[in-house]
Amino acid sequence: MKYKNFNSFKELFKRYKKNPILTPENWPYKVGAVFNPGAIKLNDEILLLVRVEDRQGYSHLTIARSKDGKTNWRIDSAPTLVAKKEFGEALFGLEDPRIVWLEEREEYIITCISFFECVTGEPPGISLISTKDFINFKRLGHKLIPPNKDASLFPKTINGYYALINRPIVEGRADIWVSFSKDLDFWGNDRVLIPTRHRSWDCSRVGLGPPPIETPDGWLIIYHGARDTASGTIYRVGLALLDLETLEVIRRTKDWVFGPKESYERVGNVDDVVFPCGTVLDEKTNEILIYYGAADSTVALATANLNDLLDYIKTCEMC
Repeated sequence: MKYKNFNSFKELFKRYKKNPILTPENWPYKVGAVFNPGAIKLNDEILLLVRVEDRQGYSHLTIARSKDGKTNWRIDSAPTLVAKKEFGEALFGLEDPRIVWLEEREEYIITCISFFECVTGEPPGISLISTKDFINFKRLGHKLIPPNKDASLFPKTINGYYALINRPIVEGRADIWVSFSKDLDFWGNDRVLIPTRHRSWDCSRVGLGPPPIETPDGWLIIYHGARDTASGTIYRVGLALLDLETLEVIRRTKDWVFGPKESYERVGNVDDVVFPCGTVLDEKTNEILIYYGAADSTVALATANLNDLLDYIKTCEMC
């Protein structure tokens, strides 16, 4: 699919017809909302690590599994991961997980938002959690200075360093940054990766969506952007392409490519939000399953073709 002009454009993301795929009514215990899941393929199943908000307003993470990634979900009967004070995590909970398989360590690394216990205001920060089987988990601690959100490791080291995309608040700006580490413990060489853009659809804040996807053309980044309007904030989705080694932005979409449209995306606990956190790529067909939170209330699914996304972003301006 090539994009020569506006008339040749077609929607890149296609909503699953039976959205939303997971709602509070599906849950085996009482909850208020389910949204923003991390996603992987594990043992011939799709595994989602879903952010679950209880009726107190605190969040935890729970596993849901499906053979086809669309239907017949089997949901754990109790929370999988909850905030724990012994790890310095305030009881507000754990939010918005991203999951990558790190071949060098032969384990999965989960990044999620947690809140700093005993720090003024209990600000949000980034926690790293490792697992090999999604049964046993090891806390790797809080990483980077709060406030910080929307983090994921790259699924491989870059020039010998682990690279972590994150979203700190620096001098009032909410840009996407990247940080580097030799040991997943001490981080540095931080720099802005994808900034907000004045008066654009992503002018108020930007943040990573799912973990980076490696392609021959570069790292494909699916990110969310927010714009504050007179009637509230709108969260939409854009794309960027990074150099495989330098991580410099090669291209970036000017337009958003996916935004709230359906009723389950427009109305909910937070109106007008599409917020992807997990993808699963079928390497045979190049179909991407994109799991996203809809209006901070339910889990929805969209599909896209990797080649189509790359074809489109190659028509965007060089950065």
